Amino acid sequence: MTALSLITLLAATGVNAQEQMVFTSWGGTTQDAQAEAWATPFSEESGIDVLQDGPTDYGKLKAMVEADGVSWDVVDVEGDYAIQAGAQGLLEPLDFTVIDKSSLDPRFVTDHSVGSFYYSFVIGCNEGAVSDCPETWAELFDTEAFPGKRTFYKWSAPGVIEAALLADGVAPDALYPLDLDRAFAKLDTIKDSIIWWSGGAQSQQLLASAEAAFGSFWNGRLTALADTGVPVKTSWEQNITAADSLVVPKGAKNKEAAMRFIARATSPEGQAQMAAATGYAPINLKSPELMDAGVAATLPDQQTATQVNADMAYWAEHRDEIASRWYAWQAE
Repeated sequence: MTALSLITLLAATGVNAQEQMVFTSWGGTTQDAQAEAWATPFSEESGIDVLQDGPTDYGKLKAMVEADGVSWDVVDVEGDYAIQAGAQGLLEPLDFTVIDKSSLDPRFVTDHSVGSFYYSFVIGCNEGAVSDCPETWAELFDTEAFPGKRTFYKWSAPGVIEAALLADGVAPDALYPLDLDRAFAKLDTIKDSIIWWSGGAQSQQLLASAEAAFGSFWNGRLTALADTGVPVKTSWEQNITAADSLVVPKGAKNKEAAMRFIARATSPEGQAQMAAATGYAPINLKSPELMDAGVAATLPDQQTATQVNADMAYWAEHRDEIASRWYAWQAE
């Protein structure tokens, strides 16, 4: 049953709508972890039921706001979209008298959003399927030294464009503004060897089956896959960071509850539990001290030696124009 049908049912049975809110995310194991780490304790503490909906859909969010018919209260979105949507007037400003931002990583805080979790694009390899694993972006793009299919994220150019430029020898501090002609020329060299993944579960399946024995992955998906016994090797060399963000759509019906939910989700405890469950890094700087030291050491915030931070503000400004070229290139 969808969150909206649940709302209709509860309203019909006389439950006060003010005691409910809707959280929308991407589904799968990540949303399961968010529900357990954030929604359950929030409901226990506040008495407010958190209904789950998904997947996140930017077109639907925009349509809801423009029609003044918003049914989502808190939405997990990509960091660059959060910046763009805030500038376009699609989001409520966050109430930082309710949400304590003093210990939040300032990279992931804007007037209209705070980080949900942060992750890295890393190079993953099924060691049981190949004799040698690529460990750098240049090696991942080298089809002679590492023949066979490799996999990349289909729906988002952030992370892939940077990887292509890094593979072509661009220094991390010289990535922006992105040289798109150079990036697409580099991607052309491996286009016939790419299998695209559309979601985290598919990326795991491709690697586990060795249909694509190596590629670019969200780090947490590799951690989860390794826990199932698949011989996964992860390279953190020049891992590319990005973040999801929590936002409140303009006109949300339960804005006060939404702010309280975000406060709980970004608390040291909420972020620590989420990080431990997913392998993604907390955006609360106090969370690592609440975590098992061994687990905390495996997260992206501890892999900073060669780490590359994707510029979310740049992507927000150029998101649409790059997306148009990205999907046109895939279709060629």
